[in-house]
Amino acid sequence: MIVFAASDKGGTGRSVTSANLAYQRALNGDHVAYVDFDFGSPTAAAVFDVPSAVRGTRERGLHSYLEGGTPEPAMIDVWRQTEHPHLHAWPNQSGRLVLFPGDIGGGEFATDEDALERCVDLLLRLNGEFDVIMVDLSAGRSYAVDMALAATAHPRMRNVPFRWLVFHRWTRQHVIAASGLVHREHGIIRGGVERGHDELALRSAIRFVRAAVPDPESAVWSQGSPAQAAWMQSCDEALRRLAAEHAIGDSVVLGIVPLEPILQWREQLITEEDVLATQIANKETLEALEEIARRLTDDTYWGQP
Repeated sequence: MIVFAASDKGGTGRSVTSANLAYQRALNGDHVAYVDFDFGSPTAAAVFDVPSAVRGTRERGLHSYLEGGTPEPAMIDVWRQTEHPHLHAWPNQSGRLVLFPGDIGGGEFATDEDALERCVDLLLRLNGEFDVIMVDLSAGRSYAVDMALAATAHPRMRNVPFRWLVFHRWTRQHVIAASGLVHREHGIIRGGVERGHDELALRSAIRFVRAAVPDPESAVWSQGSPAQAAWMQSCDEALRRLAAEHAIGDSVVLGIVPLEPILQWREQLITEEDVLATQIANKETLEALEEIARRLTDDTYWGQP
């Protein structure tokens, strides 16, 4: 299963959430590849605490591979190369967790037919080797998004299952932007149809993830005034109406990640130790990430029997 992680804006929590989903799937026994197609900012290694590639790799990165500069992209075994205090050893019964980093100094680039073929080659190989492939895409209607749509419409990819997660924060601007990325004239759906995708099938493969969502009922906001609580509740209800009007309402939401204080300070993996031992993270955040990770491959959450 290939899962593309997209967002219309930066700062949505796309990369840190998708990295946590990859971690959760690997923790539960799946072999997982994390492919950093955020060409303008290939910094996924920072979330996995891999110091050698926090801003990308100096050689054999995904930019170099797609542009034909190297026959094989670099692979980083996260379990072995991370400096995360709780991930030094490969956890018992976990699957592989492998990062494919971008190049240092890389940027957005238009893909030609040769680059597209190399992208298809990579995705096909990874699909045969890993259970879940998480592809982190550059924000907006980027070249990376275009390449993902073209690759999944390629005849050689006909039998490869794929899904899209579109991340957004719980604000008016982000709701409108996320809807536009999917539904507007040059959005994912129309762009996919232009490349040969079936519209209904593509729609069924797209779900939304609301990140950093404040819960008016949580203890985090319990010290606020009654006026603040009423205002937050009113905003939440207005946003639900707005999301429904823009075709990204609850029926197409795969999950909601609550506002997590430590993620406001540091983009990182959320572990059980963070919740139970050091108590720096909230249990609700970990549970939300675990639930979304499970739903990635559960057809009942994707409009399929």
